Amino acid sequence: MPCKKFRPKSRSLGRDAHRATRNVSPKILHVSSTPPAFYCLHLYPLFPGDASILPQNPRTPPPLQSPSLSPAPTTTTMKVVRNLDLERYMGRWYEIACFPSTFQPKTGTNTRATYTLNPDGATVKVLNETWTDGRRGHIEGTAWRADPASDEAKLKVRFFVPPFLPVFPVTGDYWVLHVDGDYQYALVGQPSLKYLWILCRQPHMDEAVYNELVERAKEEGYDVSKLRKTAHPGPPPESEQTPRDGGMWWIRSIFGK
Repeated sequence: MPCKKFRPKSRSLGRDAHRATRNVSPKILHVSSTPPAFYCLHLYPLFPGDASILPQNPRTPPPLQSPSLSPAPTTTTMKVVRNLDLERYMGRWYEIACFPSTFQPKTGTNTRATYTLNPDGATVKVLNETWTDGRRGHIEGTAWRADPASDEAKLKVRFFVPPFLPVFPVTGDYWVLHVDGDYQYALVGQPSLKYLWILCRQPHMDEAVYNELVERAKEEGYDVSKLRKTAHPGPPPESEQTPRDGGMWWIRSIFGK
């Protein structure tokens, strides 16, 4: 028996399907690949790290055993200080040089950090300051050992942003790569090699010491050609005597200013 040629009962079926496909809104099919601005921030001077916006809004650090939400390190061979004396590390540190970043004012001077050990003996109060056009920009945070069972100087630091309305927690890495025996200068980095800081107890550092720290950073894989020295034209007045920026530095930093 010869086969009969199949014909659809309705020719409109194909046309209807075409119309349905054609009428789908392109907005529904579009998926943006650009994350919100907040997710691109790492946050402010002296605390490097691939920071991450956390889903909760705690005012205290998470349990020290909790896993980090930061991206996985790109290197596992970086040497860090062991048996860091946290009490001796406290106090004021001046930024001598750093890698430029979009989260730190380009024109900031007299940049410094002050660390204070909290009564619990396990967490550190962090105060970061910089001056732009005579106005003080600052932000406060908390640091703690990433792994309390380890003797490595790998810390986590958390800030709340924006500084004028601190509601979003941001956490990053703070690895002490080197500190001298007298705790007078230090080299600070983080696992992805994107950020680097050279710190000193004084606003100015001996050039031989600076070159030594630069060489150490180079040995750890950092592109030291990106280092830029921080200007310290003179000691700024203390905070209560200084016009406050009001958090505008944070807005400007988003645009790399």
